[in-house]
Amino acid sequence: MSDMTRNNHLLSYPAIVLASSGDVDAINAVLKHYEGYIAALSMRTFYDESGNPHLCVDEVLRRRLETKLITKILTFDAA
Repeated sequence: MSDMTRNNHLLSYPAIVLASSGDVDAINAVLKHYEGYIAALSMRTFYDESGNPHLCVDEVLRRRLETKLITKILTFDAA
């Protein structure tokens, strides 16, 4: 496990500070930390040509959520 996500699967304060200051590696660590949650939020039921339902990650929604998270990270005041 990386140094940025040690304590009980929580993001460390230094990782949050680095991410909010624009550090690319720290932002990627935050995205990695939340990727499962974002994927779960992005699940949608799609139907094939026969009408059979399939549960899949909506990639457009997933990207929108990631973009929103990055935006909030960069505007977060960690001081």
